[in-house]
Amino acid sequence: MKLYRFLTGPDDSSFCHKVTAALNKGWELHGSPTYAFNATTGEMQCGQAVIKTVHGKDYDPDMKLGEQ
Repeated sequence: MKLYRFLTGPDDSSFCHKVTAALNKGWELHGSPTYAFNATTGEMQCGQAVIKTVHGKDYDPDMKLGEQ
């Protein structure tokens, strides 16, 4: 099965750590990162799509993708 996640967070080191953790769990970057201004917080937000192929399991909408 192929999985997709879209990671988001503030434009700071915590976002980089979130993406790094996903990469170290076997996820791969998919496309370019995105940036947007959050008018409520006054901060820039980052986003990055990641994908992962998992063999021997079937997709279930209730699964926690970050635990795969």
